[in-house]
Amino acid sequence: QVQLVESGGGLVQAGGSLRLSCAASGRSFSINTMGWFRQAPGQEREFVAAISSGGLYYADSVKGRFTISRDNAKNTVHLQMNSLKPEDTAVYYCNVNIAAINHWGKGTLVTVSS
Repeated sequence: QVQLVESGGGLVQAGGSLRLSCAASGRSFSINTMGWFRQAPGQEREFVAAISSGGLYYADSVKGRFTISRDNAKNTVHLQMNSLKPEDTAVYYCNVNIAAINHWGKGTLVTVSS
């Protein structure tokens, strides 16, 4: 069983920054891809950013503002979010792919006030 624990969400004013973290734990495993999705009220869950051995990937809406990084030794992924906008308000979910199976965290709320 894989557990994902997210942290770092909260309330911030537009233009501010937040740093999300997600730590994976459980049985021994090899992680392929780690990433983040988000879901705003009334909207579908959407891709935000991902990191794998193949590189870094970002949604167009966050390019230049968000940076994803990974600590393989700690099975942790971070999302540095700068220049936040009200439209970034959402629940952010950590996603980890292990042996072609996606695992999800419970989500952390990010609220950006105007």
